[in-house]
Amino acid sequence: MKSEIKKINLEEESYSIKANNPFEDFTYLRAMEESGSASETSGWIPDHLGEIENNKLISFMPLYKKFNSYGEFIFDHQWANALQRAGRSYYPKLLTAIPFTPCEGDRILAKNKKNKFNLIDAGIRKMEMEQIESWHILFPNEDCKTVLRDKNFIERLNYRFTWINDNFCDFDNFLSVFTSRQRATIRKERNSISKLGIEINCKRYDELTREDWDLFYVFYQKTYFERAQNPYLNREFFKIINTANQCVKPVIFFAELAGETIGASLCFEGENTLYGRHWGATKKIKNLHFECCYYQGIEYCIDNNLKYFDPGVQGEHKIRRGFQPHVSSSFHYFLKEDFGQAVSDFCKSEKIQIENYIEACKSYTPFNKDNKIK
Repeated sequence: MKSEIKKINLEEESYSIKANNPFEDFTYLRAMEESGSASETSGWIPDHLGEIENNKLISFMPLYKKFNSYGEFIFDHQWANALQRAGRSYYPKLLTAIPFTPCEGDRILAKNKKNKFNLIDAGIRKMEMEQIESWHILFPNEDCKTVLRDKNFIERLNYRFTWINDNFCDFDNFLSVFTSRQRATIRKERNSISKLGIEINCKRYDELTREDWDLFYVFYQKTYFERAQNPYLNREFFKIINTANQCVKPVIFFAELAGETIGASLCFEGENTLYGRHWGATKKIKNLHFECCYYQGIEYCIDNNLKYFDPGVQGEHKIRRGFQPHVSSSFHYFLKEDFGQAVSDFCKSEKIQIENYIEACKSYTPFNKDNKIK
């Protein structure tokens, strides 16, 4: 049966497609757009593509037209400057990513490789028709990486740190993989929180209320204000998410001291992964960040049989707390061969540095000799 590639408006409720990742669920993407967090005003112009067959959406690819590189977590400013110096325009560019969300996912949702190729070909045709110099696909998972390599996208390596659940029965069992010194260090960090009388209250998606989201937003925006930045996400985004808790499965860890909530971290639960996203606190307390953002998430994964905990990008301090380094990638396609070749050469050089860095991280991870990373 003949299919058609067309622009997809997420507000059309007749369209839906199953995602393995809470961030690629239409509910999450709609919340981004309806709240104005990811909109033309903030530099994210939705231009999503989908394949329609028999009036049903059979494949979908998030796509944005961008006039800046704000909120992407993959830094391409030097590429933009180089093209500008050559007298050409780097912006607008096409971007396939989840706004402000550097978590790995499928990025091109389709039942088979052929349908994914169809969407990629449509994206390239769009570049040609609109004379857009570049297209960037950020944080794809392994299946998507294979497709993009087949379509000759340039791969740029990066790195992230992920916790892996080796069928641990509890947190102490997890600590057994460390050297004795690091076990003692982690226990000391956690005990410093409990000795202050701080308690952590975990609220899952089926328990969260509008009031919980309002409270969380106080901590979320404070993190950005301390950096003299405006928050990526506005209050309306979290209000909309509250109406869709069962779909995107948020989990919030609230830190409480003497009856007062002093901090919180927000995660989202996927099929086999807990994704750490945002955090904030009104009191500066040593080790509170580690407790809310790392140790509570690890315990949650153990208790709920989740295989992975992805706490977000960057942060070498995660290594000492049991998070393992691995390669992450972004993929890039350029309309003109001259600039594409220059970027390809740059990525090949950068690849060697990233691989050396990851190997150095593996040797630094403080696991005991029976649990060293291979």
